[in-house]
Amino acid sequence: MNLKKIRQILKDTDYIHTGGSPEELRVAEYLRAQAEALGARAHIEAFPVAMADVHEASLTADGRDVPCEGYRCCDSGEIEAPLVYLPNTDPTSLLAAKGKIVLLDSGLRHFLYQDLLDRGALGFITYDGNVNFRDNDIDARELRGYVALGRKALCVNINAKEALRLVRDGVKTVRISVRQTEYEGESRNVVAELPGRTDEWIVLTAHYDTVPLSRGSYDNMSGCVGLLEILEALKGGAPHRYGVRAVFCGSEERGLLGSKAYVQAHEAELEKMALNINLDMIGSIMGRFIACVSAEDALASYVRYFAAARGWGIDVRTGVYSSDSTPFADKGVPALSFARLAPGNQSSIHNRYDTAALLSDEQLRRDGAFAAAFAAEMADAAMCPVRREMPEKLRGELDEYLNRKRGK
Repeated sequence: MNLKKIRQILKDTDYIHTGGSPEELRVAEYLRAQAEALGARAHIEAFPVAMADVHEASLTADGRDVPCEGYRCCDSGEIEAPLVYLPNTDPTSLLAAKGKIVLLDSGLRHFLYQDLLDRGALGFITYDGNVNFRDNDIDARELRGYVALGRKALCVNINAKEALRLVRDGVKTVRISVRQTEYEGESRNVVAELPGRTDEWIVLTAHYDTVPLSRGSYDNMSGCVGLLEILEALKGGAPHRYGVRAVFCGSEERGLLGSKAYVQAHEAELEKMALNINLDMIGSIMGRFIACVSAEDALASYVRYFAAARGWGIDVRTGVYSSDSTPFADKGVPALSFARLAPGNQSSIHNRYDTAALLSDEQLRRDGAFAAAFAAEMADAAMCPVRREMPEKLRGELDEYLNRKRGK
């Protein structure tokens, strides 16, 4: 795609579009139209997601009102209890949670959440933002189903400045109130295909949803632009031996829900999926290009050689990447993610600072071209050389990431 087209796509999608929202559907329809304009056949696949409308949320600390956002899907009600701040989450520290509302430095992860409930925690306060930033933004978070497993407790999120004040002032007692309506809604995956000469596929993925505070230009409309660039580049040589299927995933920011739904709905077809190539955050003005391989070590070596032969700088590792490649790898499909990771002080995601100003149109096109060259190499291979075998170490990492077993 030319630079003008890239900039137009970033402009047209420059608004918050969280998973399951009407705005997400709007972007889904836009991406379907873009894929069809490139000559791919495309459709939208809906899948159910938990939704909630939070009508009211409040936090009172020793009688002072503290701005907050209630967690979606954490139930409704009101609790008052002593506050405890837990900077450490070792077993000894967790003993202090009994009968308390707990302030955490981290988000609500599955094992931590369950452990705290088992030790008598009554509710939770988390925070985001930065005490050095001028804004007082607060992310509207949710109690994810795979974290709670049906055990709900009232939770609110606050700004980092307020969290600092709670601890600094030695607040004794807090009251949390949340009122919301919970229901089942819909999120969507957009699927675009260039059929091949066989019934096997190279599957491309990139998520297009955002978090509630972000317009998501870098994370991850950049990856979606990359997928469109791959479709455009490979259309000219179609049909390839392998078909090329691009899946623009919804609700990734809510726990990889779109890619999880896709592999579940298409489980009977997984044997025909030779490789998954995922793009999550490319094209930043500054930053290093990386590949995370969730497959045999030989694929990591191949990616290094492929990049070196093209004079393309890259850092390659094997492991689990927190993106839409993971559900494919978990189902036995060899997978890898490409990304250009900007330095932390150059860009920021999951907040108001993720805008198109972080991106270079030229770098976005170059990153997309590299991914397209790699996808074409795989699509035209006499046989995809990657074995469908997950190393034992990688299988263990998948079990930990997907909360099937505890990490060390």
